[in-house]
Amino acid sequence: MFVFGDSVFDPGNNNFLNNFLNISVAQGKANFPPYGETFFRYPTGRFCDGRIIPDFSASFTGLPPWRPYLDRANHNLVVGANFAGAGACVFVENNPYALNLQIQLGFFKEVVNLLTQQLGDTDTKKLLREAIYISSLGGVDYMLFADSSSNVTEPAMQEYVNIVIGNITEAMKEIYELGRRKFAFQSVGPLGCLPWMRAIYNSTGECVEFLQILATMHNNALAKAAEELEIKLSGFKYLIFDFFTSLMDRTNKPKKYGFKVGDNACCGGGAYHGATACGWLTEEYELCSDPNEFVFWDAAHPTKHCYSQLAQLLWNGMGNVTWPLNMKQLYDLDIDTEVYSQDIDLIDVV
Repeated sequence: MFVFGDSVFDPGNNNFLNNFLNISVAQGKANFPPYGETFFRYPTGRFCDGRIIPDFSASFTGLPPWRPYLDRANHNLVVGANFAGAGACVFVENNPYALNLQIQLGFFKEVVNLLTQQLGDTDTKKLLREAIYISSLGGVDYMLFADSSSNVTEPAMQEYVNIVIGNITEAMKEIYELGRRKFAFQSVGPLGCLPWMRAIYNSTGECVEFLQILATMHNNALAKAAEELEIKLSGFKYLIFDFFTSLMDRTNKPKKYGFKVGDNACCGGGAYHGATACGWLTEEYELCSDPNEFVFWDAAHPTKHCYSQLAQLLWNGMGNVTWPLNMKQLYDLDIDTEVYSQDIDLIDVV
């Protein structure tokens, strides 16, 4: 499994940005308490109190939680790598100090070369052809777009979404052309309902409508783009995980899913605990007594307990949550057999 994404998937790569980019991006890190308190018992760099979706997905296949790719020590690249970094954008210019999509693609190409040296060309191609490539991208681009735009029209939003999706599609094509076939796309979450966005844009506490529209536009375009790729690219298999609706349901109806609080974050300060950061040394913050009662851990990220539920939906959820396959079905899929079967079908048609 190879993981691309932003803070929702970051296992702590941003901890190493000082060395990699020769800068200090303190606010793009979660390497201080109380992050990590309920599982790892120390801050790993994950924007959560414990494990995140890629960690749970790894556990379903018998693997331990992800190590950051930039932690170069003791990597077992045969099982994959996690390249995600908080603040990562599809557009480099949106946040030049983050591990943006093109940088993460560069990391993946490094891994291909390292595995080829270790295993040889044939075994590396087989391993990478059967691997899953999971991504969660675009959310930061849209939040920055909203921050820089006032009175933006829906046509302008759609135009921006189309450019973001176009760049993601080109990146996935690049991975595909290297012989990779299994892709898992996580939709952008309900950006307008994050405690952070509610605190900034809407004092009444309602979800921020134009951010919700942007997220919905993105998710619709992502699903369409993935469907088109499957038609055009032989052997391309994918899933879409509806992170937006799954998280939104828990935000709106927390008690239905075993939570007590759906709008406020467990850790943070100000309105909805979304106005100031969790644990940041120069800001005052409050910490709840039981994160398992909360949907959100901090101003923009769910708790470990919420992520565990969402990861289960991704792994074996029904077609209303993850489609046309779930993660387990994609994981179990024999690509070589599938492609052979498709070729036979085409011959029969001819």
